[in-house]
Amino acid sequence: MGTIGSLAISIVVAVVLILALLLILLEIQYRRRPGNKLELTAGNWQLEVYEPRRYVLSGELEFRNLTRRLEIMVPEVRVEVKLLSSGSLESVTTSTRVIPKYQDAKPREDGYWAAHIVKIGKVDPIEIAVEIQGLNLSQLRVAWIQIHYVTYGPQGRIPKVRHVIVPLVFPDPKDSKNWRPATNADVLPIRTHLLTHLDNPVEVVRRYVLPHAQPGDVVAIGETPVAIMQGRFRHPTDVKPGWVASRLCYLFLPTSSLATACGMQSLVDLVGPARVLLAFIIGAIAKVFGKPGVFYQLAGEQARLIDDVTGTLPPYDQFIVLGPQDPQRVVDQIQSETGLAAAIVDVNDLRAVKILAASTDVTVPFLKQALIRNPAGNADEQTPIVLIRPVVPKSG
Repeated sequence: MGTIGSLAISIVVAVVLILALLLILLEIQYRRRPGNKLELTAGNWQLEVYEPRRYVLSGELEFRNLTRRLEIMVPEVRVEVKLLSSGSLESVTTSTRVIPKYQDAKPREDGYWAAHIVKIGKVDPIEIAVEIQGLNLSQLRVAWIQIHYVTYGPQGRIPKVRHVIVPLVFPDPKDSKNWRPATNADVLPIRTHLLTHLDNPVEVVRRYVLPHAQPGDVVAIGETPVAIMQGRFRHPTDVKPGWVASRLCYLFLPTSSLATACGMQSLVDLVGPARVLLAFIIGAIAKVFGKPGVFYQLAGEQARLIDDVTGTLPPYDQFIVLGPQDPQRVVDQIQSETGLAAAIVDVNDLRAVKILAASTDVTVPFLKQALIRNPAGNADEQTPIVLIRPVVPKSG
């Protein structure tokens, strides 16, 4: 009887272990699956009509199915437009259209989006048309276009939003002409349109800086505008805080961009939870022994550069803006294509100047002295670029 009982127990244990192994394997394959891995690109946008009472914006975007073996459905697409203006929007109206451009697409006059399947690894284009009408549109500054779409696949029904920000006013480059003296140079804050991910740093320098520049000048661009032009900003609704972020964020000063779960998760998504947690533990120990700042050294440069919600100009005050990617490559490209030495900088009104990258022929002490008073400003000046002209010391 004892032998039979032991055998029965062994069989039960074996079955339980097999079931546990199967569940573990099932969980592993689930975690390795991409799920509803479909994205909508920001696209290329044109201001097709730019009349005093009518603007028409046209964007060419693409649905991209990034999964390997799964088809993803798009059952819903709708567009919402928020206008930023220096005046009232009372008489201004907007209308939108979503036009499928993929093969065999059948656009409908009533604007209804027919549920669509994006095949494995395929790219399906769509067009977004936005029409703005009003008695006087000259006070409009920006169109914040939100394309709401739903992915439907193995992870169920997941709503997503693609944010596109399009400038509607463009200052004359000649308007920037107020040079200011600095310790070792003259500086000229350069006013631009609101820079977006549709812009390119080199083209912005060509358009707004070259009309004022001369050989020997240095162009300094803020790190946040560069990151925005690279598309490195995220809406908090797209950020899913995990265990590390939701715990550690409480342990940072309220003024820190890492003091919210979404701000901290943005760092975790960049460098990984293990690195963030380890940096925090070692940093906390170092702080006890009188050595602050170790967390930021270990967590990486992005830890200092992330700007949380409210950290920059509208409408980016609604987003988390990351630090720029490969800033040295950006300054090298600016110098190669425009002939101007360049730098990407992080400057504030507390006389703190951090140089993220600079051309090889520009020294860090020179840049810090020229920018110490923050000529670009930290408010709504919309002068993300400063042209620096070295002053030759007068001989005695």
